[in-house]
Amino acid sequence: MAGLRSGIVVNFQSFRKTSNILTDSFCCLFQQERAKHLNHPRLRNPIWFVRKERIKYDEQLTPENKLFIKDVVHDKYGLPTVIEGINTYQHSPLKVEPMERGTWFPGCRRSGVIARKLGIYPMWLKDGTKALTTLLQVVDNHVIRYIPPEEFNPPRSSVKCPANKQNFGCLLVGAESADPQEFTKEYCGLFKDSGVMPKKKLCRFLINPEAAIQPGTPLYVSHFKVGDYVDVRGVTIYRGFQGVVTRWGFKGGPASHGVTKTHRRPGNIGSGGEKARVWKGQKMPGHMGNRHRILKGVKILRINTKYNVMWVLGQAIAGGTNSFVYVYDTKLPLRRLTEAPYFPTFYPEDEEALPEEIYSDDLHPFTAPSITYDEKA
Repeated sequence: MAGLRSGIVVNFQSFRKTSNILTDSFCCLFQQERAKHLNHPRLRNPIWFVRKERIKYDEQLTPENKLFIKDVVHDKYGLPTVIEGINTYQHSPLKVEPMERGTWFPGCRRSGVIARKLGIYPMWLKDGTKALTTLLQVVDNHVIRYIPPEEFNPPRSSVKCPANKQNFGCLLVGAESADPQEFTKEYCGLFKDSGVMPKKKLCRFLINPEAAIQPGTPLYVSHFKVGDYVDVRGVTIYRGFQGVVTRWGFKGGPASHGVTKTHRRPGNIGSGGEKARVWKGQKMPGHMGNRHRILKGVKILRINTKYNVMWVLGQAIAGGTNSFVYVYDTKLPLRRLTEAPYFPTFYPEDEEALPEEIYSDDLHPFTAPSITYDEKA
């Protein structure tokens, strides 16, 4: 009996080991098959999405130490200066090899610029028509980095055709130089290869490989020409949580005659019968503003090359005064460029000197007389 009992115990232990080995193998196979079908998140932050601002401590620096830090910044980036009417720095030479300039072709997508919205200004055409324009100033723009199409992996792929990958590269542009002490070490590292000061604002533009620009190259308002059509993208003014009268322009209820606490209410929001529900897109109270909006097909009427300012037709550009907007060639098929622009951008050393004021053909310049007299008549 004792031998039989020991044999049963040994067989049971061997069976238990074999079952554990099979269980582990099945678990490994299941995990491998599951790993193939995991739904990984598609949204990946770009390389320039790093922590920007740092915590500013009271480091109690002496005046001598502050002066020493300023000297180090000036030795690396140059002395403060005014270029094209913008307060900036004398930038150091480029640290990467120069790029070959491509050739423009119809439909080629090139870079845009970052501008500040200065306000609304009236202009007059030659036929006497009044035209309200918006002033946009291109503020200290420089190319920070270029990512070729084979290395650029956008965060979101095309929903309609995910397999169709467009042959576009990514050009990172920055605006308004600032003191490196205001930013983190990771954020300042983005500007290491371009050799320019850290920028307050960054923006990326999808371009064709032929329109690649050397990192560190400045971008001026002369990147565009008078008469071109551009798209302007900005963020609308944030109005907070608003009711339907302010948000959607509802008329509201009567002021009197039996109305009690329903003067500015939306009223009925549903329907009866089989459609007894609230339909999608129903206009209701909510947050108003703080949304990206694009004004397409805006014509450039005037350019000032001294202060990097352009006058564009219209006053519906999103954003308040002194807000940032992004300006690039329009994508409307009937208003695209038909003639070669400054490609890939305007280089002052290669082009002839431009006049300070450039007006459109149908715009009345202020320097010209508005009334003329004919002696014969």
